[in-house]
Amino acid sequence: MKNNVNPQETIDYFLKIVWQTVANRYNQLVAEFGITQSIGYLLINIDEKEGTTVSHAAALLGLKSTSLSRMLNQLEKTGLIYRESNQGDKRSVKIYLTDLGKEKRHLARVVAKQFNNYLDAHISGADKEYLTEMLKKINKLTVNYKP
Repeated sequence: MKNNVNPQETIDYFLKIVWQTVANRYNQLVAEFGITQSIGYLLINIDEKEGTTVSHAAALLGLKSTSLSRMLNQLEKTGLIYRESNQGDKRSVKIYLTDLGKEKRHLARVVAKQFNNYLDAHISGADKEYLTEMLKKINKLTVNYKP
């Protein structure tokens, strides 16, 4: 790595800026439904029939289970989810969608599908495949990084 690297020229800078831009756009698009990008992402990833464990939901959002609890409390208060002890493991809690949660999930899916269709229309298949492979590689390198 070069000395005196301009922060705006680093890979992590572009990853952060692009993700912030995407998240902000999603937040603008779903605000009218009374949810955020993070809530929409969580709702989309809760299993319809089996529910989803809190630990799995936390991993999906890149959070610790304890950090997720404030969001889950809010979602429970607003009637989007409910929690139950996992029948197979009483120490584990599963999240389930309410009817309102299913409705909001549907709206979030529509927004995500429209946005991804827009991206697909403007990014070639080859570019998309290359980008996906590069992001997977960056993720793997990040996981394996030991300074």
